[in-house]
Amino acid sequence: MVELLPIKNNELILRSDIPDLKFDDFRKALLDFTGEAGQTGQIVQFFAYPDQGDLKLLAVLRSDKLYVASCDAPAKFTSLTAESEKFNLFEREMAEQYGLEPEGHPWLKMVRYHANYTGRPDIFGNDYSSAIPGNYPYFKVDGEVVHEVAVGPVHAGIIEPGHFRFQCLGERVLNLEIQHGYQHRGVEKLLQTVPFKRLPILAETIAGDTTTAHALCQAQALESLIGLEVDAGSSRVRVIALELERIANHIGDLGAMSLDVAFAPPAAYFGRIRGEYLNLSQIVSGNRFGRGLIRPGGVTKVIGPEQRELLVAKFAKLTPEVEHVNDLIFSAPSVLARFENTGTVSHADAVKLGLVGYVGRACGLPYDSRITFPTEIYGELPANSNHVTDGDVCSRAVVRREEIMHSISLINTLLAKPESAGSYLPARLKLAPSAMVVSLNEGWRGETSHCLLTDAAGQILRYKVKDPSFHNWPGLALALRDEGISDFPICNKSFNLSYCGFDL
Repeated sequence: MVELLPIKNNELILRSDIPDLKFDDFRKALLDFTGEAGQTGQIVQFFAYPDQGDLKLLAVLRSDKLYVASCDAPAKFTSLTAESEKFNLFEREMAEQYGLEPEGHPWLKMVRYHANYTGRPDIFGNDYSSAIPGNYPYFKVDGEVVHEVAVGPVHAGIIEPGHFRFQCLGERVLNLEIQHGYQHRGVEKLLQTVPFKRLPILAETIAGDTTTAHALCQAQALESLIGLEVDAGSSRVRVIALELERIANHIGDLGAMSLDVAFAPPAAYFGRIRGEYLNLSQIVSGNRFGRGLIRPGGVTKVIGPEQRELLVAKFAKLTPEVEHVNDLIFSAPSVLARFENTGTVSHADAVKLGLVGYVGRACGLPYDSRITFPTEIYGELPANSNHVTDGDVCSRAVVRREEIMHSISLINTLLAKPESAGSYLPARLKLAPSAMVVSLNEGWRGETSHCLLTDAAGQILRYKVKDPSFHNWPGLALALRDEGISDFPICNKSFNLSYCGFDL
């Protein structure tokens, strides 16, 4: 097998040290690594970037370690997706962003609907507006009694736009096609061009419910490129903030899942309790969603004796309430009847799609980047374990319950070890030239990753963001296959994926 370069999470790598392979060798190495014959590894990052007038491809892969390799990007190349579904969205994104054509891709379409960055003829047609949502020719299932149901892009709630198109035989869903791109914001391009002091503000708004995870990835990547050390006290504050984000979102989703099966009391209880945990985030960071806390070099606020006392007392009060409401949900036969054997994704399919986070763990994939690639002080903390991994709605709900209790335990452990935190450095510091770093953290939805490349002058050459929803949206489409269409709301909420984290 072609030698790939092993790297560490948040390790600064000189770009000259990254193996530069011929495309055929690069393609074979990726397929060997991710395929059934190899290590059944997964993709962390796979993208194109400009390099002195040329285009290159870069891949970061993971098994129990991280690996990186690159190659020159052919204008046309034999699709990897034709042999492994894990590459599907990554190749479509390259085609959209740089006009590269993965020949033989089984379902090539745009991801976010914009003209490519190079000025090359667009492979989706000379007028890319012909491919915008609404004009796109959706997948068809033929049959006299087959009918289509369209949901969105405008929804009844406050969620972002997204379109779901079902082909159904009666109530049975034969196929679900999910379409995004209605609010493409150009986040990655902004991250390469805005003043340094605005980078953390942009990172926090990549996905509003994942503020802490994205801010942490960026801060760690910049710290590696600058050479900043973060003290243990700041690391504790960062971990507390990340686990608070996990608790609040899981609690909100469990309540919403209960409401989707017409069990209203837990929805009301957990709605209130979620607000309590958001208020705890405000005590830690000054903002209910964690904004303004994490910056390159440390944190902007410390947890003093008064804040610590408030947090400890509130956790002591809330924990039995959380346990009680969870017992209400998981002891109700009517709830379990709707959760169990609904929206199932098999272990084998989860591996093929590269599912991450609680969605993957509910399918029996044990991967948790807090354990495999620990950052901050996660290496000193105990791991979580999952006991129901059947891949259905119930499994996804149970995994969330287990993660809530595990996160509560972690925060209590950290609060029992007071340690002062230093101040962050707000000044603009020079990034290492001709370098690369990839940062991974376990956001509440799963593996969140930022990859930064710098040019010879130390300017950001390419800033690549990957929200965990990028991996998991195809899993939702698969979960609906052969399900009743009335089960879509509960399946959708059991995944609860991000629109804006996808529509970068």
